[in-house]
Amino acid sequence: MIITVVGIGSGDAADLTPAARERLVAADVVVGYKLYFRFIRSLLPATTECVDTGMKRERERAAEAFARAEAGQRVCVVSSGDAGIYGMASLILEMRRERKSSVQVEVVPGISAFQKAAALLGAPMSHDFCVISLSDLMTPWQLIERRIRAAAEADFVTAIYNPRSDGRYWQLHRLREIFLSHRSPNTPVGIVRQAGRDDQSVRTTTLAAFDPDEVDMLTVVVVGNSQSYLHGQTFITPRGYYRETDAPADVRPGQAIMMESFRTIRGELARADYPLDHLWALLHAVHTTADFDMERLLLTDPDAVATLHARCARGEIKVIVTDVTMAASGIRKGALARLGIEVRCYLTDPRTADLATKHGITRTAAAIRLAVEECPDALFAFGNAPTALIELCDLARRGKARPSGIVAAPVGFVNVCESKHRAKTLRSVPKIIVEGRKGGSNLAATLVNAILTFDDAAALRPGRDV
Repeated sequence: MIITVVGIGSGDAADLTPAARERLVAADVVVGYKLYFRFIRSLLPATTECVDTGMKRERERAAEAFARAEAGQRVCVVSSGDAGIYGMASLILEMRRERKSSVQVEVVPGISAFQKAAALLGAPMSHDFCVISLSDLMTPWQLIERRIRAAAEADFVTAIYNPRSDGRYWQLHRLREIFLSHRSPNTPVGIVRQAGRDDQSVRTTTLAAFDPDEVDMLTVVVVGNSQSYLHGQTFITPRGYYRETDAPADVRPGQAIMMESFRTIRGELARADYPLDHLWALLHAVHTTADFDMERLLLTDPDAVATLHARCARGEIKVIVTDVTMAASGIRKGALARLGIEVRCYLTDPRTADLATKHGITRTAAAIRLAVEECPDALFAFGNAPTALIELCDLARRGKARPSGIVAAPVGFVNVCESKHRAKTLRSVPKIIVEGRKGGSNLAATLVNAILTFDDAAALRPGRDV
């Protein structure tokens, strides 16, 4: 005694597997949802009995299959797509346990709707993916939403079954909202209706342009991951064969490691749609600190990195002033030489101590006062001393300094946040600011390096001067 649960695929006879054909032809009885028989009836011998029922009568079909099998008939139970993916296989196996039946159960796989849809779209499922049904008939919506959020956060390519019905019209809108909070608006979306059937339709769009109201229950929706892209209307998720695993001849080992690190960081960021110049600074910040809090803390004025790099490239910025020598030492010498820029730190200048004593200010503040006298239009970088940043802001407000740009990353507990708030008021000055208490000389230096190497950002090739 045996029940064979057969996945009949999408309905296209060409997609029915040889094993499925063989079991169907050999059956005495075929049990299934009535609409499925239009796809398989022509394959069945005239002597085959067909037992068909309407929607939501799966338990009755399963019970009928067991009754027939226990009476000695060869029974096939059919599911569209694959019987083990939202199909009848689990119900048959559970019912066998419930009935304590001696009937054997065989599951014959079929081509699932998401597989057929993926083939029609191109290759969207070529990397890790998941499949989620939005039907809440047997699964609470709260659990479905948790799964949606997990898929979006984990960067899975996601196929969506049962996306919409007359009574369930808002869930797909909610899914789109969740994915947009984790994916670029340009993320590809594939929409395949009636895959493999006569009225099949296939189209692509983006997550931003996707309209859930244009989808129905006969549609499979596929949302790409952060690496997916459209080539014309072809939806591709790279597997990695064309990733830069072998560094070009002009890339040294240290740079190759940095490039791979940047690719890793980019893949783990919560958002994928940052403007390039902010992304370039952010990748440097996370790489230096191994702290993904930088995604929340790093503030860049619009186009600040690109603007400051252009000024460096045109020779308009000739000097970078740092608050402490440690920040100066972290700025890449090769980039400075290439752009003809000098780094100065006045902290050890003999005049600094005298000036600090004379005016009752910190040495770092005195160093900035000296720097402004000699190079008021420098690019200023702060990684340690909030009093130095405060001094520059006060001098700029009085018109005595006109900095080309500011990298504000002092670290600590006293006047640190306040110094950064002062910097924000200098609206005409391009700024990169690490908000809150975090910062450091290494962070200030790496943000300066991001400015100096912005011409490597589009190719994601950091570390030219490593």
